[in-house]
Amino acid sequence: MKKLDKRGSGILLHISSLPSNYGIGTFGEEAYRFADFLKESGQSYWQILPLGQTSFGDSPYQSFSINAGNPYFIDLDLLAKDGLLKKEDYISLNWGDNSTQVDYGLLYNTRYEVLKKAFENFDLNDINYKEFLKKEKEWLDDYAIFMTMKRRNNNSSWDNWDIKFKTRDKKTLANFIKENSADIDFWRFIQYKFYEQWNNLKDYVNNLGIDIIGDVPIYVAYDSVDVWKNPEFFQLDENLEMVSVAGCPPDGFSADGQLWGNPLYNWEYMEKTKYKWWINRLESAISLYNIVRMDHFRGFESYYSIPAKDKTAVNGHWEKGPGMKLFNAIKKKLGDLDIIAEDLGFVTDEVAKLLKDSGFPGMKLLEFAFDSREGGDYLPHNYTQNSVGYIGTHDNDTAVGWLVNSKTEDIEYMRMYLDIYTFDDKATAWKMIDRIMSSVCNTVIIQMQDYLGLGSESRMNTPSALGSNWSWRMKKEDINSELAKGIIHVTGLYKRM
Repeated sequence: MKKLDKRGSGILLHISSLPSNYGIGTFGEEAYRFADFLKESGQSYWQILPLGQTSFGDSPYQSFSINAGNPYFIDLDLLAKDGLLKKEDYISLNWGDNSTQVDYGLLYNTRYEVLKKAFENFDLNDINYKEFLKKEKEWLDDYAIFMTMKRRNNNSSWDNWDIKFKTRDKKTLANFIKENSADIDFWRFIQYKFYEQWNNLKDYVNNLGIDIIGDVPIYVAYDSVDVWKNPEFFQLDENLEMVSVAGCPPDGFSADGQLWGNPLYNWEYMEKTKYKWWINRLESAISLYNIVRMDHFRGFESYYSIPAKDKTAVNGHWEKGPGMKLFNAIKKKLGDLDIIAEDLGFVTDEVAKLLKDSGFPGMKLLEFAFDSREGGDYLPHNYTQNSVGYIGTHDNDTAVGWLVNSKTEDIEYMRMYLDIYTFDDKATAWKMIDRIMSSVCNTVIIQMQDYLGLGSESRMNTPSALGSNWSWRMKKEDINSELAKGIIHVTGLYKRM
């Protein structure tokens, strides 16, 4: 029996949104406290966003590596406990306003200097470290070389490097490794500590009877070790430049569509290699998480292809994806996995068939059910057991924000349909939680912001908008026994424990 076949619920809160004294949430004390809060609240799942190392724009969906973890999540107090830091190495540094926002620029300029101090105090002959290097060698060495090379090239994208570095000339790489061994070791050390701290936290969460739902972005960043190392898996020309890029077509939410800018896959070549690249990626994901949410699932049926030089997504067109050939190959190699399909967006009959054939639960968003711009049918009377219900995800407004910013007629329809006639926004948000919890969906996930009754200022991401995305943080006092009692009440009421 798969984990998602039973009736349960969970909370969506990314690691970066946890409280801490050092600018961003980490794998430290507050993560363990939140895990205890989940247990006290009767929850079965903790859903997070991708754990990858973020690049320009700070999006967890744009990472330098599909395998490498975000160094910002390494807890400094735990490093001090390991004897690798002293409190005075970091406690008095300027970490910005620690209350509600992450200052990524400040973190970039301070965090790595502290981590370098820890590295200088680390014994590279540590037996556990040696075992980690051996186990993760297939991706770790190239990642460490890539990050060192980026720093040597003023953090520029790999396509702007000298041609011999860009094309991975063997002799040039060998000389570079020899001349920069200490810096390369630093990036290996970073990943060792990331995985050590994450695995300890994951074990703690799992021992509480809680499973972690992790996110796998469908695409990778062009400026990543994955594309630099394996350009043949992507739609690049003879100069290793992108031919077409990913995105979404214009719709009721965006007249220009969404231009993500990621390189598209060379699915023909992927098929020839029996989808080894994707199998390896999913194998890595299921070692990180208990359950995997596959982002932009509809892109596996058909994907939107936009000319690489275009400034908007208007001139894109649809191309056929791998469909069930990919998922059959994954199942043959890895067995039946616990996967959630993010099937939002433009869903055709072909996409619906792919979801059915895969057997994966799709997603149902309550906000979409009453949004007149949304063409899909998300009304609760159409929900199925094999699905995951949300009010909204990290890409949507909070429940309170949605109530404030939506069309009057949309809100009126929602109130009639759900029989909600309180006009206090926070109370209405809790009523919406109640209604989605009462649905037939086996699984329901609620954003932490919605349990806290927060408005649009705490929204995690506004797609296609630049600004303070990915920066919201929860306050330490936000979680308490009173809130846990409210959550466990609605959880127990609808038999989700």
